[in-house]
Amino acid sequence: MTTGPTDARRGAGRFGRLLPRVSDYTAMARSPLRDLLAGATVAIVALPLALAFGVASGLGAGAGLTTAILAGIIAAIFGGSNLQISGPTGAMTVVLVPVVHNFGVGGVLQVGLMAGVLLIILAVSGVGKFVRYLPASLIEGFTVGIAVVIALQQVPNMLGVAPGDQEQVLPLAADAVARFLEDPNWIPPVITVVVAAMILIVARLKPSLPVSLIAVIAVTATAVGAGFALPSIGELPAPIGSPSAAFLDWGNAASLLPSAIAVAALGALESLLCATVADGMRVGEEHDPDRELLGQGLANMVVPFFGGVPATAAIARTAVNARAGAASRLSAISHSAILLIVVLAISPLVGLIPLAALAGVLLATTIQMVQVGAVRALLASTRSDAVVLVLTFLVTVLVDLVTAVVVGLAAAAILALRAVAQSAQLEQVPLDTTDHFDEERALADENIVAYRFDGPLFFGAAHRFLLELADVSDVSVVILRMSRVTTLDATGGLMLDDAIARLERRGIVVLVSGVRPGHGEILRRLGTAPHLRERGRIFEDTPDAIAHARGIVASP
Repeated sequence: MTTGPTDARRGAGRFGRLLPRVSDYTAMARSPLRDLLAGATVAIVALPLALAFGVASGLGAGAGLTTAILAGIIAAIFGGSNLQISGPTGAMTVVLVPVVHNFGVGGVLQVGLMAGVLLIILAVSGVGKFVRYLPASLIEGFTVGIAVVIALQQVPNMLGVAPGDQEQVLPLAADAVARFLEDPNWIPPVITVVVAAMILIVARLKPSLPVSLIAVIAVTATAVGAGFALPSIGELPAPIGSPSAAFLDWGNAASLLPSAIAVAALGALESLLCATVADGMRVGEEHDPDRELLGQGLANMVVPFFGGVPATAAIARTAVNARAGAASRLSAISHSAILLIVVLAISPLVGLIPLAALAGVLLATTIQMVQVGAVRALLASTRSDAVVLVLTFLVTVLVDLVTAVVVGLAAAAILALRAVAQSAQLEQVPLDTTDHFDEERALADENIVAYRFDGPLFFGAAHRFLLELADVSDVSVVILRMSRVTTLDATGGLMLDDAIARLERRGIVVLVSGVRPGHGEILRRLGTAPHLRERGRIFEDTPDAIAHARGIVASP
C-alpha cells in the first residue's frame, strides 16, 4: 500500500497545527514587564528545586539546572500553555533512580531521548485532547492533593532541618518535625510564615506587585545583616555542558524501552494535568493539549545531548508563575534566561537566600491553589463527585500522582456507569411525533435556537456538549432543554455554567427549561448560573420558554 499526496498533506497538516503561532508572540508584547517579573520570581523558586531534583535523579545538581534552563525555554516556545513552567520534577526522579542503578548516567539520557520521541508521536496522534474528559472532581482532588504534597515537601526547609531520605511526603514531614523538636530553632519557621503572610496579604491589596520577589530579597537581606546561620541555597554549579551524543547505545534500546514508556506516560500526564490546573488559576486561559505534548517531547529530545535529566511540567513552579501575574509564555522563557544569568553573574548572592524563604513562597502558593468554595461545592454536589475528589486527594498525598489519576478515573467511570444504569428505566409513554420539533425548526427563522439534551450529562459527555454549543452563532436566544437529562454530575454542571457564560459573552440570551428537581439542587450547590433564576430565565416547560424568547426577540 502506497502513501499518496493527499495522505502526505494530511500528515503535514496534523503536524503544522502543532507549531507555534503568531498569536503566541503578539501576546508577549501585551505586558512584558509583568511577565519578566513573574519569570524572575519563578526563577528564584525554581533554582533550588532544579538543583535538588538533579541530585535526587543521580545525575547531579548541574544536570537539574541544565534541564530547567533548556527544557524551560523549549517547552515554553513549542508547548500549548501560556503559563506552564517545565523542568526536573520530584515525580520523575522516582522513575529515573532505578535506571541510573541499572544502566548508569548514559541510560538515563537515552531514556529521556526515547521518551521525547514517544511524546511527539502522542502529540501528532492527537491523544492529548482526551485529558479534557477528566471529571472536575478528579482535577480538583488532584489539585488539592498536589498543594498538600508541595507543602509537606517544604516542611524540612520551613523548620531549618536537612530533609531525610524518605520517598513519601508524610514520613518526610514527620521526620523533619521530630528532628526540629530535638533542637528547635524558631528563626526558619518565622521566616517562612513572614514570607507567606506578606505574599498572601499583599496579593489581595496590590496583586500587580511582584511581592514574592520582594519578600525573598527583604528576608535574605535581613537574615544576612543579622548574621543568622541558616540553611541556604549555597554554591551553584556551572550550567549546560557541550553537546554530546556519546551516551547513545542502541544495543540497550529494547531494555530501556519500558522505562522510556514510563517516563513518557508520566511526562504526558503530569504536563496535561498541570496545564489544566493552570487554566483554572487564570480567567480565560485554555491550553492546547497536543501542542503541550509536542513541546515536552522536543524538550526531552534536546536536553539529553547536554547532560540533562528528563523534564516535564512542574506544578509548583507553574502555580507560582500564575500567581505572580504571568500573562504569556514570555514569563517561562524569561525564567530560564534569568536562571542562566543568575548562575553566570550573581550566583554568590543567590546562594545566600535562606531555604526557609523559598518555603514561604511555596507555602503561599499552595494556599492560593486551593479554592475552598469549589471544593465545598463539589463535595456537596453528588455523592459520586465527593468520593472521586476525596479518593484522588488521598492517593495523591499517600501514593503518587499517576496512581491518583488512574484510581480517580477508574472510580469516576464505575460510579458514572452505576448512575447511568440506575437512570435507565422501562416506561410506557404516549407516542409524541412532534415534541416541539416543528416549532423548533420555525424558531431558527426568528434567531432562536432550542438545544435539547437526551441522556446523561456527566464528565464523559460534557466536553462534547460544550464544543457543540460553542458553535452556535447568528442567534439572539438559546433555549437549553433539560427535561431529558438522565444523569448530571459536577463536571456536567460546571460545563453548563461555562457554556452559558460563553454564550452570554457573545450577547446571546440563554433560557433553560425542564430542569428536574434533583438536577436543580445539584446546579444550585455548584453555583451554576444563579443569575438566570434571578432574571426569570428558568422555565418549567419548553412552550413557556419559547414564548419568553419570542418576547425578547420582538422587543426593540
